[in-house]
Amino acid sequence: MPSNPTAVILIIGNEILSGRTQDVNTKFIAGRLAVLGHRLEEVRVVPDIAERIVRAVNELRAAYDNLFTTGGIGPTHDDITSECIAAAFGVPWEKHQESWDALERHLGREQFNEARQRMAMLPRGAVPIPNSVSIAPGFSIGNVHVMAGVPRIMQAMFTGLETVLTRGTPIAMRAVHGLGVKEGSIAARLSAIQARYPQIDVGSYPFYREAGSGVAVVVKGTDVEALDAAAGEAESLIAAEGITPVRGEPPV
Repeated sequence: MPSNPTAVILIIGNEILSGRTQDVNTKFIAGRLAVLGHRLEEVRVVPDIAERIVRAVNELRAAYDNLFTTGGIGPTHDDITSECIAAAFGVPWEKHQESWDALERHLGREQFNEARQRMAMLPRGAVPIPNSVSIAPGFSIGNVHVMAGVPRIMQAMFTGLETVLTRGTPIAMRAVHGLGVKEGSIAARLSAIQARYPQIDVGSYPFYREAGSGVAVVVKGTDVEALDAAAGEAESLIAAEGITPVRGEPPV
């Protein structure tokens, strides 16, 4: 899939690193990127420390076609992502009049205090990402797309953003699983499937459920014919173990 745009997610926030908050944004973004034909190649988490954020942004935006960040664009003292992005690009962090006016109308002048005004400050040259939930925008600058950490707001922002993102060949996925399959018993034959279809990714994922344990085989890529053929071979591989293969992921 070399022709597809590459992507990276940078998660910003002490709350993720402390374990207080569980990241659910990566799953959503990864799923949407696959539909858009973007190959997600890395996910990184950094704390609310300015120099760490700036360093990560500059490294990742140079390494990938698109960098998506989540977290740190609210009104509190630790919401420093926006000014860090400005520092990374070497541009002023300044009042964005359109965003300022929209927030003031939405909140009312009395409620639009100094803390909330921070959400209308953007790096010079940034293009706002609409936010239908709470009005305060995300933004894009260069190949960096900055979104909120709150999942509902992030999803609203990404929905608005994806209309302007470049498209690649959609990345599809097939899964087959078998209850009672032992990963070690099929490892060599799975390697052989991967060797026959180098243009796709073949993975095996053990699962443990109340009904018992097993393995799911997942194939992913842009070549639909290869995906279907590899998935068919995975079914045969499971059947050869004397176990009935089931298409799809194992039930939760």
